[in-house]
Amino acid sequence: MKAIVAPQPGGPDVLTLAEVPAPVPGPGEVLIDVVAAGINRADVQQRRGFYPPPAGASTILGLEVSGRIAGFGPNVTRPFSLGDKVVALLSGGGYAEQVAVPAGQVLPLPGGVDVVTAASLPEVAATVYSNLFMTAQLQPGETVLIHGGTGGIGVMAVQLAKAAGARVIATAGSDEKAAMLTGYLGADLAINYRSQDFVELVREHTGGLGANVILDVVGAKYLAQNVQALALYGRLVVIGLQGGTTAELDLGALLAKRAAVIGTTLRARPAEEKATIMDGVRGHVWPLLASGAVKTLVDKTFPLSQAAAAHEYFDSGAHVGKVLLTL
Repeated sequence: MKAIVAPQPGGPDVLTLAEVPAPVPGPGEVLIDVVAAGINRADVQQRRGFYPPPAGASTILGLEVSGRIAGFGPNVTRPFSLGDKVVALLSGGGYAEQVAVPAGQVLPLPGGVDVVTAASLPEVAATVYSNLFMTAQLQPGETVLIHGGTGGIGVMAVQLAKAAGARVIATAGSDEKAAMLTGYLGADLAINYRSQDFVELVREHTGGLGANVILDVVGAKYLAQNVQALALYGRLVVIGLQGGTTAELDLGALLAKRAAVIGTTLRARPAEEKATIMDGVRGHVWPLLASGAVKTLVDKTFPLSQAAAAHEYFDSGAHVGKVLLTL
């Protein structure tokens, strides 16, 4: 089968279309003919050599796909049939014509979403649902600060938090993106982090109380400011390291707020945990997509053969929403 490989770490130009062995589904796995694959920040980090796949996972990039069921390994108990249109959360292998994945990480398409667009959903929906609701326990009426509000994670997080009855503050890198956050996605306040102080504006917007929950993709660069922006008993959930891995933490400030800093990843979790998360996504997120309360947002699609160009565009930061590869 054809797949995108990265023979050595580097920029987008290292991504090459090649012939590789087709996957064989193991016990409890389904085989999917891939229609589209989502591009995520984790793919970029892996391409650069900073984020190797978990033990036993495919070395091919790609953490989410949409497609059709093409086969089954032994002992698949989920009620799928050949040809079913599905999405899947992966540990790797998405930039390819086929992928084998545990059946618990596969869901039918949500109502009203076509099979290509659906590739934009599994990674972001699972990440946001597991972190905002399972980990941070975001409650109606609480205030959440979402960094990177116009990226794939941010777009989903803003909408799910609003649908849950939270007050949403989100950051973006331009006035145009900030306007989209409030105008199209429904955020209560959008902050241009390049020209505005998000700590000051969060405090102002909350009457000095701060944010109950912060969902952060930046990491070290924002650690001190995030703690300053937290409310009493606030929960800072760090899910990305775009701003580095190491920073000083003022434990006095953290203790004074009785706050928590939580770090999580999705990719390396056991299949059983991922299946639980995906069941939650199906129960809580899919109905919101089917009703139109939560919208998909795909910025641009590229053919699989143009994966290098797609990564170059993704790296530019110009996108709003998801970038997809199509087969």
